[in-house]
Amino acid sequence: MEKRINIGNVEPLAFKAMFGLEAYLAKTDIPKTLKELIKIRASQINNCAYCIDMHTKDAIKNGETAKRIFLVSAWREATRFFTEEERTVLAMTEEITLIDQHGLQQETYLKAAGIFTENQIAQIIMVIATINAWNRIAVSTHQEIEG
Repeated sequence: MEKRINIGNVEPLAFKAMFGLEAYLAKTDIPKTLKELIKIRASQINNCAYCIDMHTKDAIKNGETAKRIFLVSAWREATRFFTEEERTVLAMTEEITLIDQHGLQQETYLKAAGIFTENQIAQIIMVIATINAWNRIAVSTHQEIEG
């Protein structure tokens, strides 16, 4: 891939704002395991190799198993490996990431409302929105995988 701009260098205030979102997300009630599943699944959908690499490594550091990481893209068929909470978050991730298809479906939203508080639903949506922004930055600037 051809090298492109580094937004962090050219527009550091933009990255500062993005890192502000990350600082907020780090303090939310959403467990790290769920956050990493969201980040991995959205990055898979968006074909963001940089973010897939980063977040699978982060998930492993956080205690996630390789088997579950391998199965994230097929979570609907691998239901016994994911809790109801995780499946709901993964469905939300897909529907919000692929917003042009149908958006967050009422059935999924109601399922989430039965599991999470309103604040947690808001936080989950913000995790999904933030990783989608990072994916778009990394893909459009051809961010390279380290190592």
